[in-house]
Amino acid sequence: MAAMEWTDKLALGLGPMDQTHQEFVEAYNRLLGVSGEALLTAMDEFIAHSVEHFEQENRWMEKVGFPGCHKAEHDRVLAVCLDVRKRMERGDSALGRQLIQELPLWFDNHVASMDAALAAYLESIGFDTETGEVRNPPKADCEDGSSACCTPPAATQPA
Repeated sequence: MAAMEWTDKLALGLGPMDQTHQEFVEAYNRLLGVSGEALLTAMDEFIAHSVEHFEQENRWMEKVGFPGCHKAEHDRVLAVCLDVRKRMERGDSALGRQLIQELPLWFDNHVASMDAALAAYLESIGFDTETGEVRNPPKADCEDGSSACCTPPAATQPA
């Protein structure tokens, strides 16, 4: 298995997110080339990093009302990692290696789609990742005054 490389393709221009993604790549690379107890230890470190990584993004999304499908994907990936970790502990190292092989493709796709959308949205509203302050709140575009995605009002029928 080849090591993941941090490239400009993974950089989204949101400093804290980019830093966390670089750390994800480093944690992933520590999984490579180890086996036995060392692999379990590296997997534990990878999972711990992923929990922190996902919780950071989840907090940002909650503060700005970002769609929940992104968080749901975090939850699914973490559940798979935890399940595979348990199976590895019981001796199924092949399943662990399969997960390790598939993580780079998932990560590339996740960064290019969900994380890119989140980073662009946070930038567009002037979200401060340190304070949680929104400098440029989106304009309300729904009847209830929210800026969430909403269904346009039904067209008025002529009398």
